[in-house]
Amino acid sequence: MSQTDNPVPTEPIELEDAAAFDDRAAAHDVVLVDFYADWCGPCRMMEPAVEAVASDTDAAVLKVDVDRFQGLASEYGVQGIPNLLVFVDGEVADQMVGAQSEDDLRAAVGGRSA
Repeated sequence: MSQTDNPVPTEPIELEDAAAFDDRAAAHDVVLVDFYADWCGPCRMMEPAVEAVASDTDAAVLKVDVDRFQGLASEYGVQGIPNLLVFVDGEVADQMVGAQSEDDLRAAVGGRSA
């Protein structure tokens, strides 16, 4: 299936299987990957901004729980959370560590409005 046949989801997607990560990260032109944990206060504070990026831009959002997927977190050099990666065409294009504003997230995914 080509990327154009695959509509961008308007809500964040929870990663359920580490084996699906690469496919999910490459499923759309731009994917914001949010490495987070339920116990992380700044992660919870960022949730509305992350959800806004999913609903209001052409970027897909993939949420990765670092407690469940420690291997993936390690593979991508995630040492602190929140940690966000921007994938463009399946490749890491940007990384942001720490709490980010909605404007920062929009700028990182190219500011494309849906």
